[in-house]
Amino acid sequence: MNKDEIIGVFENIARLLELKGENPFKIRAYLHAAKALETLAEPLEKLIAEDRLVAVDGIGKATAEKIATLSTTDRLDYYNDLRDEFPPDILTLFDIQGLGGKKIKALWDSLKVHSVTSLERACKAGKVAELPGFGEKTATNILKAIEHMRSHAGEFRYGDIAALAGSLLDDLRSHADVGQAQIAGSFRRKKEIVRDLDFLVSTKNPEAVMEFFTSHPLVENILAHGATKSSVILKNGIQCDLRAVTAAEFPFALNYFTGSKEHNVRMRSRALSRGWSLNEYRFSAAEGRQLREPLPEVLEESDIYRALELDPIEPELRENHGEIEAAEKHTLPRLIEWSNLRGAFHNHTTESDGRSSLEDMVAAAKELGLEYLGIADHSKASFQANGLDEKRLATQVARIAEINATEKDIHIFAGTECDILKDGSLDFSDEILASLDYVVGSIHSSFTMPAAEMTKRIIRAIENPHITMLAHPTGRLLLGREPYQLDIPAILDAAAATGTWIELNANPRRLDLDWRWWQMAKEKGVKCVINPDAHSTAGLQDLIFGIGIARKGWLTKDDVINTLPLAKVRSVLNAKRTRS
Repeated sequence: MNKDEIIGVFENIARLLELKGENPFKIRAYLHAAKALETLAEPLEKLIAEDRLVAVDGIGKATAEKIATLSTTDRLDYYNDLRDEFPPDILTLFDIQGLGGKKIKALWDSLKVHSVTSLERACKAGKVAELPGFGEKTATNILKAIEHMRSHAGEFRYGDIAALAGSLLDDLRSHADVGQAQIAGSFRRKKEIVRDLDFLVSTKNPEAVMEFFTSHPLVENILAHGATKSSVILKNGIQCDLRAVTAAEFPFALNYFTGSKEHNVRMRSRALSRGWSLNEYRFSAAEGRQLREPLPEVLEESDIYRALELDPIEPELRENHGEIEAAEKHTLPRLIEWSNLRGAFHNHTTESDGRSSLEDMVAAAKELGLEYLGIADHSKASFQANGLDEKRLATQVARIAEINATEKDIHIFAGTECDILKDGSLDFSDEILASLDYVVGSIHSSFTMPAAEMTKRIIRAIENPHITMLAHPTGRLLLGREPYQLDIPAILDAAAATGTWIELNANPRRLDLDWRWWQMAKEKGVKCVINPDAHSTAGLQDLIFGIGIARKGWLTKDDVINTLPLAKVRSVLNAKRTRS
């Protein structure tokens, strides 16, 4: 078992123990071990081989033994015995938004609810509403959550499958019979939600490549095994297709299977206007048309666009959102790249709900090559996230000053993720906010306000002169929670008027603000700030997902504030503070 699979097992053990009513300390031991595995600085296999797991903070002797057993044998009798005490589907209840261990235990103990189906029946029969601590509203919300979960069945967050997809692609590229290999489809276009993975290879020996693909260790089930196309289900549940083509066909196939469908329609139409037919394999003479000149030579994907008198269009932009027109007029933007990022502002430490210390976050940021890092732990209203009060915040600010006094390779900005309260006021006084380098304004409560009230709430916060940026503006959790209702154009207008930055939250569960709004934001003069919302050193790596969404939103280096070098960022922050 790999590290991620072991984390899943430990999380399930904690859930099952909670259903049994076990000691909370025992439950937390497995959760702490799972979190410790998430943030390992060394390969798990190396730590096991050298018998150093117990030296990792959060992993004790008992959990270390279980981790080693799972890693080497792929099974754990203790876990299997726990599962046997409950119906096999009971763990699926934890996938329902709003249901935690305590509620699921109450449902099991009182109603023997053991699956999504039995929970749905109990809700509709009025039994759930009658339980202490539930009520009609809770039962209604559970039914809505079940409906939401089913409507998104078979969907995967981009960030959740990126590592697996990359690993399989690397293995295909290493095969002796593979010339070129690429992932196409919505994954290549950096869509935030992906339904399947489309792999494409060029080869002279497709049978050998198909055999390699269908027998890969990541494959759980084989749906189809053909000479040039195979379909499988990977161990994480996603369907994965592989197509094999010739080297000459590869550019055409890559373009076609990348999509989108709407983009492809525009491309085929443009080809037809020139008397050509464009499909996934080649250019050819359109039906009933006689070629007046030789068909264009295509050696790579960009040649297809040039043949159609278009500038090459980056995959992220291929959504029929104006990219064809821009390519024709030579006005496509030079999209932001990973190398352009200089820093990030929305990051947490163990002082609130982070899993890495301030010092570890600084070290990880330096390793990434960042010039600056902002620390923005939660404010006191976020009690569930161990939010800082004024005294703890002052202590943290002082510690950051101490680090900056000796640190030469990176600068640390002292900030806060300050709760926007229900009336739009902020969780800290103006005096406290004025003492910080920057302020991240966020909503963590009262998500169900009507659109007009929520919009008014956020605009009032934006108009506070101490607010630097608005974080995860719509509050969405991909495949988990719908965005709250608000007037986004009005929010962007307020941000433009006050010089407030709007966050592109790079956490793969959020990717908020949605890519579809960034062209409007750009037109209004609103600056984007790409933040990882990192709660661990590993979370800083999520910046790459933010880059993908920024590119999808047509953003350039100049549109993103944290591409600026340190001196310029300091100047911008000072100007914002002076205006306040």
